[in-house]
Amino acid sequence: KAIRRQRQMCIRDRKSTDYELKYDYAKKAFERKKYMQAATLLEELVAIFKGTDRAEESLYLLARSYYLNKDYITSGEYFQAYYKNYPKGEYTELARFYCGYGYYLDSPEAKLDQTGTYRAIDEMQRFLDYFPNSERAKQAQDIIFELQDKLVYKELLNAQLYYNLGNYMGNNYQSAIITAQNALKEYPYTRYKETLSMLILKSKYQEAVQSIEEKKPERFRDVIDEYYSFINDYPSGEYSKEAENIFKVANKYVKD
Repeated sequence: KAIRRQRQMCIRDRKSTDYELKYDYAKKAFERKKYMQAATLLEELVAIFKGTDRAEESLYLLARSYYLNKDYITSGEYFQAYYKNYPKGEYTELARFYCGYGYYLDSPEAKLDQTGTYRAIDEMQRFLDYFPNSERAKQAQDIIFELQDKLVYKELLNAQLYYNLGNYMGNNYQSAIITAQNALKEYPYTRYKETLSMLILKSKYQEAVQSIEEKKPERFRDVIDEYYSFINDYPSGEYSKEAENIFKVANKYVKD
């Protein structure tokens, strides 16, 4: 029995040592920028080290390995696992930041589905909520503004598409107006504000021009009201001359 017990202890010790060796090898692989090799080892070790003093660092290194290998979706899942398991851990601030930053890097172009962009904004906002005084706070805020502008640009593309469709199979000018107005309401400080505002004015103008005669006076008056609102905000803007020409036509029509 004593021999068997001693043999079992040796087996346990050898296994423990093996895991320590694997962990050291994973860290060395990470340092040599062999991130997938490190991740493969850490995937196993994270489960084994659960509840030990190695658990926290191994989970963070696993997330970082996927992040540096540019697998931002997987890294985000592990960063989230880290900060949920260790809300006051050594790497919590970094985990929250890199989770959001990875999603930011993975955010698709404006024409595509923007689920990933919303995810990135959410994670970056949570980072700011938890670490408002972080040295990365300004960078996080700038990223949020950039991603919000991407969402606005997508809405601008949608509004422009409606405008281009005109009266094809319905009043698409009204759809362009609503889409642009909603974008401005949700993101009032976007850098696309002037372009969206001009698109609203142009849509109302085209809607008035192509209306039946009975509706034209009322709709051109609406165009004039929209012009004053636009020119008040952008008296010397990029579209001021185009807006002035719209006003002249609308004003002349109403006077007549």
